[in-house]
Amino acid sequence: MPEPAAVSENLTTLSKHLAGHGIETGLASVLEAIALGCKSIGHRVRRARIEDVVGVAGGENVFGEIQQKLDILSDEVLLQCLRDTPAAGVYASEEQEGPIVLRPASDGGRFAILADPLDGSSNIDVAVSVGTIFSVLRNDRPDAESAESVLQPGRNQVAAGYVVYGSSMVLVLATGAGVDMYTLDPVLGDFVLVKAGIEVPAEKKIYSINEAYLNDFDDGLKAYLEFVHGAGYGARYIGSMVADVHRTLLKGGVFIYPATRKAPKGKLRLMYEGNPMGFVIERAGGAASAGATPILDVQPTEVHERTPVILGSRTEVEHVISRTHPAKT
Repeated sequence: MPEPAAVSENLTTLSKHLAGHGIETGLASVLEAIALGCKSIGHRVRRARIEDVVGVAGGENVFGEIQQKLDILSDEVLLQCLRDTPAAGVYASEEQEGPIVLRPASDGGRFAILADPLDGSSNIDVAVSVGTIFSVLRNDRPDAESAESVLQPGRNQVAAGYVVYGSSMVLVLATGAGVDMYTLDPVLGDFVLVKAGIEVPAEKKIYSINEAYLNDFDDGLKAYLEFVHGAGYGARYIGSMVADVHRTLLKGGVFIYPATRKAPKGKLRLMYEGNPMGFVIERAGGAASAGATPILDVQPTEVHERTPVILGSRTEVEHVISRTHPAKT
Protein backbone atom coordinates (compact mmCIF):
# COMPACT_ATOMS: atom_id res chain seq x y z
CA MET A 1 0.00 0.00 0.00
CA PRO A 2 1.48 3.44 -0.93
CA GLU A 3 2.61 5.82 1.77
CA PRO A 4 0.04 8.55 2.60
CA ALA A 5 2.45 11.26 1.38
CA ALA A 6 2.69 9.58 -2.02
CA VAL A 7 -1.09 9.43 -2.28
CA SER A 8 -1.31 13.17 -1.59
CA GLU A 9 1.32 14.30 -4.11
CA ASN A 10 -1.10 14.59 -7.03
CA LEU A 11 -3.81 16.42 -5.13
CA THR A 12 -4.65 20.03 -6.02
CA THR A 13 -4.57 22.29 -2.99
CA LEU A 14 -6.75 25.36 -2.53
CA SER A 15 -3.88 27.79 -3.13
CA LYS A 16 -2.77 25.91 -6.25
CA HIS A 17 -6.29 25.85 -7.65
CA LEU A 18 -6.83 29.56 -7.00
CA ALA A 19 -3.59 30.36 -8.79
CA GLY A 20 -4.62 28.16 -11.69
CA HIS A 21 -7.88 30.11 -12.05
CA GLY A 22 -5.99 33.39 -12.14
CA ILE A 23 -7.53 34.69 -8.90
CA GLU A 24 -5.76 37.95 -8.06
CA THR A 25 -3.17 37.74 -5.30
CA GLY A 26 -5.00 39.92 -2.77
CA LEU A 27 -8.27 38.03 -3.08
CA ALA A 28 -6.46 34.70 -2.92
CA SER A 29 -4.76 35.78 0.31
CA VAL A 30 -8.13 36.70 1.83
CA LEU A 31 -9.65 33.34 0.85
CA GLU A 32 -6.64 31.47 2.22
CA ALA A 33 -6.93 33.42 5.49
CA ILE A 34 -10.60 32.42 5.78
CA ALA A 35 -9.66 28.79 5.05
CA LEU A 36 -6.99 28.93 7.76
CA GLY A 37 -9.49 30.29 10.25
CA CYS A 38 -11.97 27.58 9.34
CA LYS A 39 -9.37 24.86 9.98
CA SER A 40 -8.99 26.24 13.50
CA ILE A 41 -12.74 26.54 14.00
CA GLY A 42 -13.25 22.98 12.75
CA HIS A 43 -10.70 21.72 15.26
CA ARG A 44 -12.53 23.52 18.07
CA VAL A 45 -15.88 22.14 16.94
CA ARG A 46 -14.57 18.57 17.03
CA ARG A 47 -13.08 19.11 20.50
CA ALA A 48 -15.98 21.19 21.82
CA ARG A 49 -17.03 18.78 24.57
CA ILE A 50 -13.46 17.87 25.45
CA GLU A 51 -12.50 21.53 25.85
CA ASP A 52 -15.83 22.40 27.52
CA VAL A 53 -16.84 25.06 24.99
CA VAL A 54 -20.33 23.68 24.38
CA GLY A 55 -23.21 25.84 25.58
CA VAL A 56 -24.08 29.48 26.04
CA ALA A 57 -21.54 32.19 26.76
CA GLY A 58 -23.92 34.24 28.88
CA GLY A 59 -24.30 37.19 26.52
CA GLU A 60 -26.39 38.18 23.51
CA ASN A 61 -25.44 39.23 19.99
CA VAL A 62 -26.80 42.32 18.25
CA PHE A 63 -30.00 40.44 17.38
CA GLY A 64 -30.76 39.70 21.03
CA GLU A 65 -29.93 36.02 20.51
CA ILE A 66 -28.06 34.05 23.14
CA GLN A 67 -24.45 33.58 22.04
CA GLN A 68 -22.86 30.17 22.20
CA LYS A 69 -19.29 29.93 23.45
CA LEU A 70 -18.16 28.74 20.04
CA ASP A 71 -19.89 31.66 18.32
CA ILE A 72 -17.54 34.04 20.11
CA LEU A 73 -14.44 31.87 19.66
CA SER A 74 -15.14 31.40 15.94
CA ASP A 75 -15.61 35.12 15.43
CA GLU A 76 -12.34 35.86 17.21
CA VAL A 77 -10.47 33.32 15.08
CA LEU A 78 -11.71 34.76 11.77
CA LEU A 79 -11.06 38.32 12.89
CA GLN A 80 -7.47 37.53 13.87
CA CYS A 81 -6.75 35.68 10.63
CA LEU A 82 -8.01 38.66 8.62
CA ARG A 83 -6.13 41.18 10.78
CA ASP A 84 -2.97 39.40 9.66
CA THR A 85 -3.94 39.61 5.97
CA PRO A 86 -2.80 42.85 4.26
CA ALA A 87 -5.56 42.80 1.61
CA ALA A 88 -8.37 42.54 4.21
CA GLY A 89 -9.83 45.99 4.81
CA VAL A 90 -13.17 45.53 6.61
CA TYR A 91 -14.68 42.71 8.64
CA ALA A 92 -18.32 42.36 9.65
CA SER A 93 -20.12 39.47 11.32
CA GLU A 94 -23.37 38.81 13.07
CA GLU A 95 -21.44 38.62 16.34
CA GLN A 96 -20.18 42.21 15.96
CA GLU A 97 -22.21 45.36 16.52
CA GLY A 98 -20.95 46.87 13.27
CA PRO A 99 -18.20 46.60 10.66
CA ILE A 100 -14.60 46.72 11.87
CA VAL A 101 -12.10 48.60 9.72
CA LEU A 102 -8.88 46.58 9.72
CA ARG A 103 -7.08 48.89 7.31
CA PRO A 104 -8.33 51.36 4.67
CA ALA A 105 -7.95 50.80 0.95
CA SER A 106 -5.07 53.30 0.85
CA ASP A 107 -3.14 50.91 3.12
CA GLY A 108 -3.95 47.89 0.95
CA GLY A 109 -7.26 46.86 2.52
CA ARG A 110 -9.00 46.27 -0.80
CA PHE A 111 -11.59 43.75 0.35
CA ALA A 112 -14.52 43.69 2.77
CA ILE A 113 -15.34 40.34 4.37
CA LEU A 114 -18.65 39.40 5.98
CA ALA A 115 -19.21 36.17 7.91
CA ASP A 116 -21.54 34.05 9.93
CA PRO A 117 -18.66 32.54 11.92
CA LEU A 118 -20.57 29.51 13.14
CA ASP A 119 -23.92 28.88 11.52
CA GLY A 120 -26.11 26.41 13.42
CA SER A 121 -24.03 26.65 16.60
CA SER A 122 -26.96 25.66 18.81
CA ASN A 123 -26.80 22.20 17.21
CA ILE A 124 -23.25 21.42 18.34
CA ASP A 125 -24.31 19.66 21.52
CA VAL A 126 -26.27 17.10 19.44
CA ALA A 127 -23.48 16.65 16.83
CA VAL A 128 -25.43 18.08 13.88
CA SER A 129 -23.30 19.55 11.09
CA VAL A 130 -22.57 23.26 11.52
CA GLY A 131 -20.50 25.63 9.43
CA THR A 132 -18.99 28.99 8.55
CA ILE A 133 -20.50 31.18 5.82
CA PHE A 134 -18.52 34.02 4.23
CA SER A 135 -18.81 36.76 1.62
CA VAL A 136 -16.12 38.91 0.00
CA LEU A 137 -16.73 42.33 -1.58
CA ARG A 138 -14.36 44.98 -2.87
CA ASN A 139 -13.71 47.86 -0.50
CA ASP A 140 -14.98 50.52 -2.88
CA ARG A 141 -15.26 53.45 -0.48
CA PRO A 142 -12.91 56.31 0.44
CA ASP A 143 -10.88 55.68 3.58
CA ALA A 144 -13.22 57.69 5.82
CA GLU A 145 -16.16 55.57 4.64
CA SER A 146 -14.50 52.13 4.61
CA ALA A 147 -17.02 50.62 7.03
CA GLU A 148 -19.83 51.36 4.56
CA SER A 149 -18.18 49.22 1.87
CA VAL A 150 -20.14 46.22 3.16
CA LEU A 151 -23.45 47.78 2.08
CA GLN A 152 -23.40 46.48 -1.47
CA PRO A 153 -25.85 44.20 -3.29
CA GLY A 154 -24.87 40.55 -3.33
CA ARG A 155 -24.39 40.81 -7.09
CA ASN A 156 -21.14 42.70 -6.30
CA GLN A 157 -19.57 39.80 -4.43
CA VAL A 158 -16.23 38.69 -5.85
CA ALA A 159 -16.27 35.44 -3.87
CA ALA A 160 -18.45 33.66 -1.35
CA GLY A 161 -18.82 30.24 0.18
CA TYR A 162 -19.07 28.14 3.26
CA VAL A 163 -17.34 25.41 5.23
CA VAL A 164 -19.28 22.45 6.63
CA TYR A 165 -17.95 20.84 9.82
CA GLY A 166 -19.44 17.39 9.46
CA SER A 167 -18.19 13.87 8.85
CA SER A 168 -15.45 15.63 6.88
CA MET A 169 -14.54 19.30 6.65
CA VAL A 170 -15.80 20.58 3.30
CA LEU A 171 -15.16 23.99 1.74
CA VAL A 172 -17.43 25.19 -1.07
CA LEU A 173 -16.13 28.28 -2.85
CA ALA A 174 -17.81 30.37 -5.53
CA THR A 175 -15.79 32.82 -7.63
CA GLY A 176 -16.07 34.20 -11.15
CA ALA A 177 -14.64 30.87 -12.31
CA GLY A 178 -17.57 28.86 -10.92
CA VAL A 179 -18.23 26.74 -7.82
CA ASP A 180 -15.66 24.27 -6.53
CA MET A 181 -15.61 21.92 -3.55
CA TYR A 182 -12.60 21.09 -1.40
CA THR A 183 -12.11 18.70 1.50
CA LEU A 184 -9.57 19.07 4.28
CA ASP A 185 -6.89 16.42 3.81
CA PRO A 186 -5.66 15.43 7.30
CA VAL A 187 -2.38 14.22 5.79
CA LEU A 188 -1.54 17.54 4.12
CA GLY A 189 -3.38 19.71 6.62
CA ASP A 190 -4.78 21.59 3.63
CA PHE A 191 -7.98 21.83 1.62
CA VAL A 192 -7.74 19.84 -1.61
CA LEU A 193 -9.99 20.00 -4.65
CA VAL A 194 -12.52 17.15 -4.86
CA LYS A 195 -15.05 18.52 -7.34
CA ALA A 196 -14.76 21.42 -9.79
CA GLY A 197 -17.52 23.21 -11.64
CA ILE A 198 -20.44 22.13 -9.45
CA GLU A 199 -23.88 22.61 -11.01
CA VAL A 200 -27.19 22.40 -9.17
CA PRO A 201 -29.58 19.90 -10.75
CA ALA A 202 -32.16 21.89 -12.74
CA GLU A 203 -35.01 20.24 -10.86
CA LYS A 204 -35.53 17.75 -8.06
CA LYS A 205 -38.66 16.89 -6.11
CA ILE A 206 -37.23 17.79 -2.71
CA TYR A 207 -38.20 20.73 -0.51
CA SER A 208 -36.59 21.92 2.71
CA ILE A 209 -38.63 24.05 5.11
CA ASN A 210 -39.66 23.99 8.75
CA GLU A 211 -43.35 23.14 8.42
CA ALA A 212 -43.88 23.53 12.15
CA TYR A 213 -44.56 27.21 11.32
CA LEU A 214 -47.31 26.35 8.81
CA ASN A 215 -49.95 28.41 10.61
CA ASP A 216 -47.67 31.45 10.36
CA PHE A 217 -47.08 31.14 6.60
CA ASP A 218 -48.94 33.26 4.06
CA ASP A 219 -51.55 31.77 1.74
CA GLY A 220 -49.16 31.55 -1.22
CA LEU A 221 -46.68 29.41 0.69
CA LYS A 222 -49.49 27.22 1.99
CA ALA A 223 -50.60 26.74 -1.63
CA TYR A 224 -47.04 25.70 -2.55
CA LEU A 225 -46.99 23.13 0.26
CA GLU A 226 -50.31 21.73 -0.94
CA PHE A 227 -48.72 21.39 -4.39
CA VAL A 228 -45.65 19.48 -3.20
CA HIS A 229 -47.71 17.23 -0.92
CA GLY A 230 -49.78 16.19 -3.91
CA ALA A 231 -46.90 15.93 -6.38
CA GLY A 232 -44.82 13.29 -4.64
CA TYR A 233 -42.10 15.55 -3.24
CA GLY A 234 -39.79 14.43 -0.46
CA ALA A 235 -39.06 16.63 2.57
CA ARG A 236 -35.54 17.11 3.92
CA TYR A 237 -34.89 19.53 6.75
CA ILE A 238 -31.88 19.49 9.09
CA GLY A 239 -32.29 22.87 10.77
CA SER A 240 -28.70 23.98 10.14
CA MET A 241 -28.71 26.31 7.12
CA VAL A 242 -25.21 25.43 5.97
CA ALA A 243 -26.07 21.71 5.98
CA ASP A 244 -29.46 22.18 4.27
CA VAL A 245 -28.02 24.40 1.54
CA HIS A 246 -25.05 22.07 0.99
CA ARG A 247 -27.41 19.15 0.41
CA THR A 248 -29.53 21.31 -1.92
CA LEU A 249 -26.45 22.36 -3.91
CA LEU A 250 -25.36 18.77 -4.48
CA LYS A 251 -28.70 16.93 -4.67
CA GLY A 252 -31.06 19.60 -5.97
CA GLY A 253 -34.43 20.76 -4.70
CA VAL A 254 -35.31 23.97 -2.90
CA PHE A 255 -34.44 25.46 0.49
CA ILE A 256 -37.00 27.86 1.92
CA TYR A 257 -36.69 30.11 4.98
CA PRO A 258 -39.65 32.40 4.39
CA ALA A 259 -41.08 35.55 5.82
CA THR A 260 -43.85 34.79 8.30
CA ARG A 261 -46.58 36.79 9.95
CA LYS A 262 -44.40 37.08 13.05
CA ALA A 263 -41.25 37.86 11.05
CA PRO A 264 -42.47 39.71 7.92
CA LYS A 265 -38.91 40.61 6.88
CA GLY A 266 -37.67 37.05 7.32
CA LYS A 267 -35.18 35.84 9.93
CA LEU A 268 -32.00 35.01 8.03
CA ARG A 269 -29.39 37.73 7.54
CA LEU A 270 -29.05 39.16 4.06
CA MET A 271 -25.33 39.97 4.31
CA TYR A 272 -24.08 36.91 6.19
CA GLU A 273 -26.39 34.17 4.94
CA GLY A 274 -28.69 35.16 2.08
CA ASN A 275 -26.14 36.86 -0.17
CA PRO A 276 -23.25 34.39 0.12
CA MET A 277 -25.50 31.34 -0.22
CA GLY A 278 -27.38 33.00 -3.06
CA PHE A 279 -24.09 33.72 -4.84
CA VAL A 280 -22.99 30.08 -4.52
CA ILE A 281 -26.30 28.76 -5.84
CA GLU A 282 -26.51 31.21 -8.76
CA ARG A 283 -22.89 30.56 -9.76
CA ALA A 284 -23.82 26.87 -9.84
CA GLY A 285 -26.70 27.53 -12.22
CA GLY A 286 -29.51 27.65 -9.67
CA ALA A 287 -31.74 30.49 -8.51
CA ALA A 288 -31.90 32.52 -5.29
CA SER A 289 -34.78 34.79 -4.36
CA ALA A 290 -35.89 37.05 -1.54
CA GLY A 291 -39.45 36.49 -2.75
CA ALA A 292 -40.22 39.73 -4.53
CA THR A 293 -36.78 40.02 -6.15
CA PRO A 294 -33.61 37.99 -6.78
CA ILE A 295 -31.74 38.05 -3.51
CA LEU A 296 -28.50 39.27 -5.08
CA ASP A 297 -30.27 42.39 -6.38
CA VAL A 298 -31.42 43.58 -2.95
CA GLN A 299 -29.78 46.86 -1.96
CA PRO A 300 -28.94 46.54 1.75
CA THR A 301 -29.66 49.49 4.00
CA GLU A 302 -27.91 48.20 7.11
CA VAL A 303 -25.41 45.47 7.85
CA HIS A 304 -27.71 43.29 9.97
CA GLU A 305 -30.67 43.38 7.59
CA ARG A 306 -32.90 40.31 7.48
CA THR A 307 -34.41 38.63 4.44
CA PRO A 308 -36.59 35.73 3.32
CA VAL A 309 -34.55 33.10 1.44
CA ILE A 310 -35.68 30.77 -1.37
CA LEU A 311 -32.86 29.04 -3.24
CA GLY A 312 -31.96 25.89 -5.10
CA SER A 313 -32.79 24.24 -8.42
CA ARG A 314 -34.12 26.83 -10.86
CA THR A 315 -37.34 24.98 -11.66
CA GLU A 316 -38.08 24.31 -7.97
CA VAL A 317 -37.55 27.96 -7.00
CA GLU A 318 -39.94 28.95 -9.81
CA HIS A 319 -42.57 26.60 -8.36
CA VAL A 320 -42.37 28.50 -5.07
CA ILE A 321 -42.33 32.00 -6.58
CA SER A 322 -45.23 31.25 -8.94
CA ARG A 323 -47.44 30.69 -5.89
CA THR A 324 -46.01 33.19 -3.39
CA HIS A 325 -45.31 36.04 -5.84
CA PRO A 326 -47.25 35.19 -9.05
CA ALA A 327 -46.61 38.63 -10.58
CA LYS A 328 -42.87 37.83 -10.61
CA THR A 329 -43.13 34.75 -12.82
